Amino acid sequence: MTDAQQRKAAKEFVKYWEGKGYEKGESQKFWIDLLQNVLGVENAIHYISFEDQVKLDHTSFIDGYIESTHVMIEQKGLGKDLRKGIKQSDGSVLSPYQQAVRYSSMLPYSKRPRWIITCNFSEFLIYDMEKPNAEPEQIFLKDLSKECYRLQFLVDAGNQEYERERQISEDAGKITQKLYNALLKQYQNPDSPESLKSLNMLCVRLVFCFYAESAGVFRHAQFKHYMRDIPFNKWHRELHDLFRVLDTKNENRDPYDEELNDFPYVNGGLFTENEIEIPRFTQEIVDIILQEACAFDWQNISPTIFGAIFESTLNSETRRSGGMHYTSIENIHKVINPLFLDDLHKEFEEIKDVKRRKDGKSRDILLSEFHQKLSTLTFLDPACGSGNFLTETYLCLRKLENEVLSAELEIKGQQMFSMEGDLNPIQVSINQFYGIEINDFAVAVAKTALWIAESQMMKKTEEIMPDHRFEFLPLRSYANIVEGNALRIDWNTVVPKEKLNYIMGNPPFVGQQVRSKTQSEDMAKVFGQGTPETKLDYVLCWYKKALDLMNSSEKSTIKAAFVSTSSICQGESVPTFWKRMYDDGIDIGFAYKSFKWISESTENAAVICIIVGFSSGEYAGEKWIIDDTKQLKVNHINAYLQNAPDVWIVSRKNIPPKGMPKMIKGSEPSDGRGNLFVTLEQKVELEKKYPVLKKYIKPFVGGDEYLSNKQGVYSRYCLWFEAGNPSDYVHIREVKERLNNVVEARTNSSADRIRKRAEYPYLFCQIRQPKTAYLLFPQHSSGERRYIPIGFMDKDVIVGNACYIMPDVPLYLFGILTSNVHMAWMRLVCGRLGNGYRYSPAIYNNFPFPELDTKKKMLIERTAQAILGAREKYSNSSLADLYNELTMPPELRKAHQQNDFAVMQAYGFTKNITESECVAELMRMYQKLTQK
Repeated sequence: MTDAQQRKAAKEFVKYWEGKGYEKGESQKFWIDLLQNVLGVENAIHYISFEDQVKLDHTSFIDGYIESTHVMIEQKGLGKDLRKGIKQSDGSVLSPYQQAVRYSSMLPYSKRPRWIITCNFSEFLIYDMEKPNAEPEQIFLKDLSKECYRLQFLVDAGNQEYERERQISEDAGKITQKLYNALLKQYQNPDSPESLKSLNMLCVRLVFCFYAESAGVFRHAQFKHYMRDIPFNKWHRELHDLFRVLDTKNENRDPYDEELNDFPYVNGGLFTENEIEIPRFTQEIVDIILQEACAFDWQNISPTIFGAIFESTLNSETRRSGGMHYTSIENIHKVINPLFLDDLHKEFEEIKDVKRRKDGKSRDILLSEFHQKLSTLTFLDPACGSGNFLTETYLCLRKLENEVLSAELEIKGQQMFSMEGDLNPIQVSINQFYGIEINDFAVAVAKTALWIAESQMMKKTEEIMPDHRFEFLPLRSYANIVEGNALRIDWNTVVPKEKLNYIMGNPPFVGQQVRSKTQSEDMAKVFGQGTPETKLDYVLCWYKKALDLMNSSEKSTIKAAFVSTSSICQGESVPTFWKRMYDDGIDIGFAYKSFKWISESTENAAVICIIVGFSSGEYAGEKWIIDDTKQLKVNHINAYLQNAPDVWIVSRKNIPPKGMPKMIKGSEPSDGRGNLFVTLEQKVELEKKYPVLKKYIKPFVGGDEYLSNKQGVYSRYCLWFEAGNPSDYVHIREVKERLNNVVEARTNSSADRIRKRAEYPYLFCQIRQPKTAYLLFPQHSSGERRYIPIGFMDKDVIVGNACYIMPDVPLYLFGILTSNVHMAWMRLVCGRLGNGYRYSPAIYNNFPFPELDTKKKMLIERTAQAILGAREKYSNSSLADLYNELTMPPELRKAHQQNDFAVMQAYGFTKNITESECVAELMRMYQKLTQK
């Protein structure tokens, strides 16, 4: 189904269903009609299941479930409010989404939905379960003809052709890995850089030979037939000779090497520098090559995927230290589509609909101009790795070029092109693609991947132009990928800035604590020695270099986009780094909000990423904030990737809001691996043996204990001798041994402040325990939770430095801080640890509080008390269990919802305000506060 056909089908669907919507009688017909007639599913009745049973405390039924794409549907009747709670048979009040979440929790893990859709015939709300706390995407039935592409996830279980390419590429990668490991054993010095470099190049050359004979670049099985009769102990010499011949023009070859001379001249530098070290082969290696590699069909591998898998033969420690993360095709398109590809496709579709423009240009002239435009676009990936960004972009541009050629052929026919002179119909070239990469092996892989992509696309062009034959060999020399440190190279020397259109890629993510000395020096070179930016993530260097290149050109039209760790748009990075970038003229044109990493390598990186597209000066074109299938057109994007004013939330000073208590960290033990701590069993034993210790052994909570233990139950205790009498414990052998260990640990510490505390081994290194009850904030909390479970603690419970605390907190303040308004602010400005939240005083200190009168305070106090009462009802459960979105008790959820509403009323927010709208308003409030 074409886009035009789908839009037409969607209009007919909308026309038929407008005003209809009987839940019990029409739901199934509605979804079958949508899937089959709008989204093109054949036999939709077998594609979706209805009324599947799910066992709660009673039997319930799932309205709709699509197993292949993991979509759960909760259908309501026309006019029903999808955000409003509905009373359930057990007395709880749940929204349609919460109903579906409850059903999901009772399914086997493999059956749980990735997507939940709630629908009332006139509106769809789409929830991405990878982001359970994000607001849903909203689509109205009346807009379906324009927006049906946003429902594509219902049927897109993965393009079958893409999945086939993926499987072929993964299988090819396994063969390559096996061959690599077998060859490595044969090198005399396998750990030497020279040997590894030779091995890498040998594997690249062999893989090219395997591909060449599968794809018809060599004669069928030519490499296999030549090598199969050679004894394994002579393979290393024969390969030297073969590689030499492949790099020699036919007229310069030895005429007596008849069998070798049958191989074509390859060129391109792939077989140049022939003096690589080739080890002696074993029969095992020969068998891998002849029986596995040569028997495999390499011609349909995806060069984008295979490049990453091929490079993954690198030692995993090398990859981690370099911050290398391989980007999936899906994630590459999250960069290149909004950066340029969507606009190119849109321009092409508009040209196809033109007969003759007002300026007199006909469709054939416009097509010719567009074709020429494609051939002039220039791309740079300054951290290109195995070249998957460059390769995928080349493939997409060539596919678009083939569509252009097809459109031109419809107008003028096959004879419009001549293969003579400069009229070769293929104008898009790999020479439009530039890269910088520090690893020599990755450089070789990237070049080879592009050559393979070029070969594959030539065959695709031949399919639409059967009268033409394109010669793949000899390869054109391709020196556009430069080996070197991108942060020490002037990018303008790689590709002139006047020629460059787009900078893109996935630079390495490396935090300060794990950076190498060289990487720290790189940051100092880019930002300046000792500048605050050098304490942030390594990836920011690429942003700075890109903007500097843009600013060095008088009329720069360069656009850039990078995949990055989400931390760069959170916490300290925003006022430290982005403020400087905004002062230097950066303008964010699109932002892809946080998503989980998807890698094509054999090892998946556990990273939460964002994508930022930007330019220098006003970003040309529309601006978008993108969140999976949801796209929001905006006028401005700030450094927190919000449609809100530019604000710089500074966290260096711990100054609380006026009239509010101060937030401080808990007490730090620094006791040398638990010498001031005892378990419950040790506590009982010590108190039985030394009754005097009862008043000195106190319950202790860190962040983990607070969240994971049952409420009021303690798994850890500490020796708390503050204001104690030394004569009570100084002669107790077990205590004395522990204190001696503390002295030793602190004395050997590298921190001066800890060494000084060796004089007081009976005390925590830093004591901040309140003298009254206090409110506890765990420093780290799961990103799967909608609310961080903060709570009140007794003054006799010692709190560690994995938590923040505030003494003497009024109940209404607890209500505000546990509300969805504060949590939305927290999610915006907090630091992250993976997908988890990292709370800090800066979140609280900069939070814009509402103006409260006595009535509003009393209302929030009542709803806050209801939260504490609901928790108490489940005192045998841990807070981690109570605040799991799948298992949150209905009383607790209802109490939070009522508290949320009370706090939103205090701000003047409507009940249906989205989180993005809420955050934008909070930022405007913050801006006013800071201006004052």
